[in-house]
Amino acid sequence: MSEDPEDILSSSLEALYDYKPITLSSAGSVYTYEPSDSSFSKISVQTPDTQAKNWILHASSIWASSRFLADNLDYLDLQSHIDRCPPRKRVKLLELGAGAGLPSIVIGKRFPAVSVTVSDYPDTELIRTLTENVAANDVSANCRAVPYGWGSDPSELFSDDNENGKFDVVIAADTLWNPEFHGLFIEALRLTLKQSLDSRIHIFAGLHTGRYTIQSFLSAVSAAGFDLAASFERETSGTKQRPWSVDRAEGEDEAERRRWIVYLCLKWK
Repeated sequence: MSEDPEDILSSSLEALYDYKPITLSSAGSVYTYEPSDSSFSKISVQTPDTQAKNWILHASSIWASSRFLADNLDYLDLQSHIDRCPPRKRVKLLELGAGAGLPSIVIGKRFPAVSVTVSDYPDTELIRTLTENVAANDVSANCRAVPYGWGSDPSELFSDDNENGKFDVVIAADTLWNPEFHGLFIEALRLTLKQSLDSRIHIFAGLHTGRYTIQSFLSAVSAAGFDLAASFERETSGTKQRPWSVDRAEGEDEAERRRWIVYLCLKWK
């Protein structure tokens, strides 16, 4: 299949001008992910499109933070959850705002002992593509796609084998860019995360709408009953890491913001 022209342009800009893209594909195109090790073969996912009325969701792209999460699953510390899991039970993981579902599909491949629920807004085209991506990459045994609108009744997310309903781990990539959605997103976290000292939320976010957007989320999520267990910034393409700081907003231009991914780990207070 020929590569999408927008993808070619994005790759060229990065190579020639060190211009870091925040999206890696366009609606309807196929994105191929190759793991850094040989634990499984490459994964191909179709980028979903949405109905016109839902374009505001910006779900028709694979975001750089999504690939970053797929590349850095060690941040999730899933093996420790697996080790604590009772016999004949599975660790339950939920991805919110999944888009094409790349991180969840990678997790499904690497961790067959984890039961993955991959979700996004109940848009017909979006969920159809997400479901097809799960099936096409042979992870249906432990990964399923479910439509879910943030803040609504989450009962459809809870599979029959999850007797306690809620999830041990919740992940999200680039779900903080619009502060108007923060309230609904936080309510979704409250409704879906298991009430346990070991339960964790892992959020990966780009800085394309600025640092104050992320800081406003942190203030709101603290008031909702969560503690910040960890926070730092990591180069999108590189190894440099530094503490999260909203103060860097002063004098920081767009090119500099594109270089970094913010990682946030939340737990119940």
